[in-house]
Amino acid sequence: MKGARVQVLIRLLVAPVIAALAVLMAGAPGAQAATDVSEIGAALRESPVYVDPAATDLLSKSDADALADKIEEADEPVFVAVLPADYPTGNLFQNLRTETGITGLYGVRLGDRFDARADSSVLSRQGVNNLVTAAQGAGDAKAQLNDFVDDALRSVRGSAPASWDSGGGGAVSTGALIAAGAVVVAGGAGLYTVSRRNRRRREAEQRESLEKLRVVVDEDITAFGEELDRLDFHPGEPGADDAMRADYARALDAYEQAKTYMADARRPEDVRAVTQALEDGRFSLSQLAARRAGRPLPERRPPCFFDPRHGPSVADVTWTPPGGTTRQVPVCAADRTRLSEGQDPMIREVDTEYGRRPYWDAGPAYGPWAGGFATAAFNVGAALGPWAGGLAIGAGYGYRSPAWISAGLVVCALALTVAASARGALGRADGTAGVPRRP
Repeated sequence: MKGARVQVLIRLLVAPVIAALAVLMAGAPGAQAATDVSEIGAALRESPVYVDPAATDLLSKSDADALADKIEEADEPVFVAVLPADYPTGNLFQNLRTETGITGLYGVRLGDRFDARADSSVLSRQGVNNLVTAAQGAGDAKAQLNDFVDDALRSVRGSAPASWDSGGGGAVSTGALIAAGAVVVAGGAGLYTVSRRNRRRREAEQRESLEKLRVVVDEDITAFGEELDRLDFHPGEPGADDAMRADYARALDAYEQAKTYMADARRPEDVRAVTQALEDGRFSLSQLAARRAGRPLPERRPPCFFDPRHGPSVADVTWTPPGGTTRQVPVCAADRTRLSEGQDPMIREVDTEYGRRPYWDAGPAYGPWAGGFATAAFNVGAALGPWAGGLAIGAGYGYRSPAWISAGLVVCALALTVAASARGALGRADGTAGVPRRP
């Protein structure tokens, strides 16, 4: 009888707690069921842009359709998903890629945050990081996603999935097919003309962008040539050894390669090879300078963020851009000294339609040039700190969920402690008995 009364007491205590939790969680903001990732994946197989019903305030249907048309016309594997701020983020990109099943570049706007991932065959990790960094300060969702897509279409490899052309409709009648065929035949010449006009327009835009890039790239090549002259190294000079001569030869080769690559460039993407060659050459010069001075050889590091012409960076420092977020950036020795003394770094500026601007704030036209430097971009981990915090705290359940989960655990622990006291068993001495396990 005593045992039966205890069981009844437990039910009386726990049942109201469970009911209360159900009410609390049902009314909790963000507790509504989110769209399943499989639905998003299915939608992206049919169209490159998906906007969640709960995120239509971020990107209108007309803007989403225009963005999708841009991607489909370019025939590149770029996918964009716009989701509400409280959408679960645990393994989001991995699950999204799995459900879509298509190799490509995936960009996700989650509330006011943005990030991207890509298959390595489509774009390198550093290339993705550069795209994300360039898109961070673009403004609202429409501007940000359009900037991201514009840069991405110039960077990715591969082609769009055939399913984008097939659509998601059901069976089509024979009459409809015949009518469609007639329209295609009748408008074939017109379509060819439009396609040819679009191709010429794109080629003209690429030539214009390349000429704009040619100015800054030629400045880089000239600056590197001046570095070689200032070094004043002679392979036969006293003290020169084979290692020094090898460093110098690599630097000269990089200089000649950079000039050749730029002369052969036909598209904006081609300048990446130029900037990569210059980065290799500057590193060879830093090794040569260290050998001549008897210093330890420098490690291979990314170029100075503020101006890649400064050469390889020597440290990562904390820096806050005007109106931006504090982050870690690689800097050269001179800029590290300036920052430590409270001065502004020597920032590389380029010409834009709004005047001289820092190169990372000059718009997508300079993306192919900046993207050639291995890691000349903001540290993405620092730039996306708020997102990482959300992942760790909410485990993918939104920002408000920790408060509700904590309240629920406290109530459950209190109820179970009272029940255990009624049974006369408070648990082991380490206090772990009676704590509910996670399923």
